[in-house]
Amino acid sequence: MSYIVYDKDCHFPIQNLPYGVFSTAENAQHRIGVAIGNKILDLSVVKDLFNGPIMSECNHVFSETTLNSFMALGKPAWQEARVTLTKLLSADEPTLRDNSTLRSQAFVDQEKATMHLPARIGDYTDFYSSRYHATNVGTMFRGKDNALQPNWRHLPVGYHGRASSVVISGTPLKRPCGQQKPEDKPPVLGACKLMDFELEMAFFTGPGNKLGEPIAIDKAQDHIFGCVVMNDWSARDIQKWEYVPLGPFLAKNFGTSISPWIVTMEALAPYTVANETQDPKPLPYLYHEDDYNFDINLSVKLKGDGMSEGKVVSNSNAKYLYWSMKQQLAHHSVTGCNIQPGDLLGSGTISGPDPTSLGCMLELSWKGTREVDLGNGVTRKFLKDNDEVILSGYCQGDGFKVGFGECSGKILPANPLP
Repeated sequence: MSYIVYDKDCHFPIQNLPYGVFSTAENAQHRIGVAIGNKILDLSVVKDLFNGPIMSECNHVFSETTLNSFMALGKPAWQEARVTLTKLLSADEPTLRDNSTLRSQAFVDQEKATMHLPARIGDYTDFYSSRYHATNVGTMFRGKDNALQPNWRHLPVGYHGRASSVVISGTPLKRPCGQQKPEDKPPVLGACKLMDFELEMAFFTGPGNKLGEPIAIDKAQDHIFGCVVMNDWSARDIQKWEYVPLGPFLAKNFGTSISPWIVTMEALAPYTVANETQDPKPLPYLYHEDDYNFDINLSVKLKGDGMSEGKVVSNSNAKYLYWSMKQQLAHHSVTGCNIQPGDLLGSGTISGPDPTSLGCMLELSWKGTREVDLGNGVTRKFLKDNDEVILSGYCQGDGFKVGFGECSGKILPANPLP
């Protein structure tokens, strides 16, 4: 228990303690904080209280404006910091609880804070790791008998995204323009007509590897700092025309939204579930026996222009991922590609086995052949201007939730064509 009061549905109990970067109207400096209840603990104020054998030598990382240096310290430092945080915020610990002056300096109301990207994202990679999603999309375009490409069950398919356009939750994005190919007509430049969201998880990396030295599968977990909820917005009509032979490009590079709080792997550990059964057995560099899937309940709300509240259109779960985060990281680095602290690796759209667990409008509308009901006569096949998409996720504990908060974004009208 904590002396900070919160209810059972709060995403940020003492069992969570996610990291983020924030500022306030009174102090525009970006600072590292930890969410607890509806408060943020400003770690730049209390950094000297991290006086364990590791963090006492490097608690200056909590005075920085991003989490990259803390991420680079590695698992022993992360674990020690979590022990300190848990103690400082526990109901029976007086250090902060009984020091009214320090408390007034150290705690900030979340509603008064502006959240920022938690790390300098050097590189961003997105995978395609949900078998249900890959099968559904393949069935639409190639038929049921040829749904999965020959390589899909042998390796985590992925592509390199655009790190510069990863944005924090709440950032609006303009509808992209790009080349499209109408049926039986030449290509044209136009605003995307088939705008979509993608329900994903993503993880931030910790210590990197040297160029030319792969990360072994049995060490991969030591390089994974924590997770966020992610929306990898997609322009389906632009993607359809451009993706052969090199994959998505303009259809993805205009924006990717992430939730602001990074939930650490230590906080997620109690919610580990069995890995998906993989057939055929992966090659040795991808094979691990330890479970590294997680029971994270995911949801998507869609709020159209003029709607008073969003309508839930999908309920999925991170446990439906076929390829684990460890496998994604081991595969990414098997060439010797050098991963760096603060890199972002996305899961790909996470769909489940039934119609209520589909992770994008492409699936929910089955390539535009059916309407998605938002209530009161409002329907969608794809996203319209001023639609807001709100993703969220949480793990259910015994009387509490370990959550991610929200990952939201609104689609604004496109720029005029050049």
